[in-house]
Amino acid sequence: MATALSAAKTPQIVVSSLLVLAAAVACGGSAPTAESSPAEAPGPAPVIKPVVLKEIPHDPTAWTQGLEFDGPTLYEGTGIAGQSQIRELDPDTGAVRRAAPPPDDYYGEGITVVGDNIWELTWRDGVAVQWDKNTLAPVREIPVDGEGWGLCHDGERLIRSDGTDLLRFHDPQTFAETGSVRVTRDGHPLPMLNELECVDGKVWANVWQTDMIVRIDPGTGRVDTVVDATGLWSEQGGDRQKVLNGIAHIEGDEYLLTGKFWPSMYRVRLDPPA
Repeated sequence: MATALSAAKTPQIVVSSLLVLAAAVACGGSAPTAESSPAEAPGPAPVIKPVVLKEIPHDPTAWTQGLEFDGPTLYEGTGIAGQSQIRELDPDTGAVRRAAPPPDDYYGEGITVVGDNIWELTWRDGVAVQWDKNTLAPVREIPVDGEGWGLCHDGERLIRSDGTDLLRFHDPQTFAETGSVRVTRDGHPLPMLNELECVDGKVWANVWQTDMIVRIDPGTGRVDTVVDATGLWSEQGGDRQKVLNGIAHIEGDEYLLTGKFWPSMYRVRLDPPA
């Protein structure tokens, strides 16, 4: 959604470019190829504010790691070793309908639904856990390289964050890693990518310990929209544990946002930038 920059050049710039090119060739240099010419840098990613539509209760003891709708059903993954759970929530009241702990007291991280299963990352346990979403029973564990932070499914592949500026791509059936992309905002690496949500070919990501959510083009890694959610929960009071973390797409431009140890979830509208 960033405003495209004009590729047009003024006649003066064209003449100057030709003179520089001629001088380079006369001095034994070679003309630059099309491949070596730098592309025009995009403008700064636009910043928007969430429009709050509704406040919904949320378990204030939940260290939220993943939040995702599967049709009308809302799932949440929570963290901390010995306290982690996969949960089904009532989307209207926030009440926990069902819950199950991961195997071996794993430190649960991001989750995403794929068909009849839920994939859940673990932080530093080196595995991803596949769950049966109907029974909330673990099905299998797959070794994973690096840390697990956020996870989403774009319909064809899983996309994972690991706390760096890297998004990793995985096969949704085997969890085999198939590629990756580096994320940048305004030309600079953007690390600490956390909870993810895949929507219409883009990836929304919380940035750990900030009030910022970014929208990423996974083809280029470029951030094209920034959400400033400062003050969404007014009583956060600068507590760096009770941070924004949890993005669930509802429909259109509407999302459910929450955070770690937050007593509320917020139905919001994220209006596209002009």
